[in-house]
Amino acid sequence: MDHNFTMKVQDWLNSPADKRNLEQGALYLLQLSGNQILYRNIMGNLSRHAEDIEYQLRKYLKFRLQDLTHTQVEQMQQQVNAIIKRDHLDAPTRTRKQKEAAAEEFKKGKRADHDTLPEDIQARYSENLSLLQKMRALHAKLVVLSTTNATCPDSERYPFLKELIELDKRYHANWKAYDSYGKE
Repeated sequence: MDHNFTMKVQDWLNSPADKRNLEQGALYLLQLSGNQILYRNIMGNLSRHAEDIEYQLRKYLKFRLQDLTHTQVEQMQQQVNAIIKRDHLDAPTRTRKQKEAAAEEFKKGKRADHDTLPEDIQARYSENLSLLQKMRALHAKLVVLSTTNATCPDSERYPFLKELIELDKRYHANWKAYDSYGKE
């Protein structure tokens, strides 16, 4: 599928109705439907068929965007799978003792001069533990929404995938700022 064409149709539909080039809309409809008879009828009286053109294009656009979203979700899922593997988010559920041990292990990443660092840099270190916990919770939600176990629309997975990717970026940006502070 030609995603550029999909974006052109979407731009045409997003433009104000009085500013639309109806001939272009009819041509887009012809390209999508392949219906020469419909195209000729529309071209006979463009202004009369303006609403028909919009309706038909919106119908085709909906299907094209669903396919585009599915592709985006698949790409995001691959990115999330790499994050899960790298950050070990798929570790089994932990007992309270194991969680405390993990928090102690997290503290081993603390710099020797941690207490002398500015508060905003210290806060980045502290924030990362909660970010990691949020990422684990999102991973658990994604496992429940697994497409292998049941049919799950991409629209349900998309927000969780997007949030996990954003949290991961923030998590690594915090570590980078924390680790590199004073070493520039």
